[in-house]
Amino acid sequence: MSPTSILWLRRDLRMNDLPALGAAAQHGDVLPVFVLDERLLSESSVRTTCLLRALRSAQESYDGHILIRQGKAEDVLPELAKEVGAETIHISAESQPWGRIRDQRVRNALGEDVALVATGSPYAVTPGTIMNQSGKPFQVFTPFSKAWRAHGWPPPATIPTSLKFARADGSREIPEPPHVDVDLPEVGEDVAMQRWADFLEVIDHYKEMRNFPGVDRTSMMSMHLKYGTVHPRTLLADCDERNPGHKHFVSELGWREFYADVLWHNPESEHQDLKPSLEDIPYEDPINDEDVAGQFEAWKQGRTGYPFVDAGMRQLASIGWMHNRVRMVTASFLTKDLHIWWPHGARHFMQLLRDGDPASNSHGWQWTAGTGTDASPYFRVFNPVTQGLRFDPDGDYVRQWIPELRHLEGKRAHEPWDQLDGYGHGYPERIVDHARERDVALERYGQTRS
Repeated sequence: MSPTSILWLRRDLRMNDLPALGAAAQHGDVLPVFVLDERLLSESSVRTTCLLRALRSAQESYDGHILIRQGKAEDVLPELAKEVGAETIHISAESQPWGRIRDQRVRNALGEDVALVATGSPYAVTPGTIMNQSGKPFQVFTPFSKAWRAHGWPPPATIPTSLKFARADGSREIPEPPHVDVDLPEVGEDVAMQRWADFLEVIDHYKEMRNFPGVDRTSMMSMHLKYGTVHPRTLLADCDERNPGHKHFVSELGWREFYADVLWHNPESEHQDLKPSLEDIPYEDPINDEDVAGQFEAWKQGRTGYPFVDAGMRQLASIGWMHNRVRMVTASFLTKDLHIWWPHGARHFMQLLRDGDPASNSHGWQWTAGTGTDASPYFRVFNPVTQGLRFDPDGDYVRQWIPELRHLEGKRAHEPWDQLDGYGHGYPERIVDHARERDVALERYGQTRS
């Protein structure tokens, strides 16, 4: 009888381009397992729903061979290894803080009898690999991107021809996803590859069109990368950087890799400022100050009175996703106009984003807040009106998500305060004056730097 090798699936719910699957197949018949940890099922109902959909799709890809167990991984896996006589458990290497702690607990619980073997990761280049010429991690994207490209990555892994599955008793049913009042798409390997094929039809125009939220010109692959229903290496293999659209998309994948690398070296930056020199900037308190709490709630509900901001927040609440340009504008509004510390907004995003990823979310917020990896100074402040006029010039995006402004044609939807009937359908007036709050933000920054 062939030995059994366990494949512990986590952020890699697919069969194609999965190096850990190939490594497991070299050690015997493969028993795929997914551990339903209580934390995975309780953090966000949106992400839990997407996760369970991805798991259900993976179960179909694996012809029902994924063993589902529930509990803490450090309890479940040693017991399972003993049950099936496995000497190796294969994983894709984890880089995020909670996952690294969990994996170390599993290693400790397995002891010397069972090896936890990491092969590959959810990234083209495993975080922590690339260093600058001084042997230190990169702090700025552009030099990281050059080193990342120079390092390169292997071609996509193939499904091993010798693959045979093992079985074990006691598999649980995949739970029904929780009810969410959010319109979420399907998640799975086939869905991901179809979306990727569709995007390749328009990728030539990606560089020019990616910033316009009112048109469908982004890849929408972030959700699939989040749950590992596709690997970035699969996408990179289809990109030809001689084409400007392809080159710019590769750069966007590079941002995902960069933020993962930053978090690897600075795990505390998931919830704290990466730049300690800006920790003393004063912020408003949305927990203990009722007026600030009201402004924070208006921001979450998309009722700030700034149409481009509000359209983004309503899009997030409706479909669990927001266009990246609008993510920057809404984040800037919270941190620079309402003067609320970025983790408050980051937590709200993580509750609602179907592609919520700790590294990309926390460091994307800090880039905009000016306390993270952004090479430009803190004093960049996005103007929510001019951003809307530039990237939604016909007002289509605003009208799509704000029915109270659908009576305003063209760019008029961005400035209802200048229209005689701008507030005739219940849209709220502005909760703050942007020009004034910009000055306040810069003054606070100046006080910290003096």
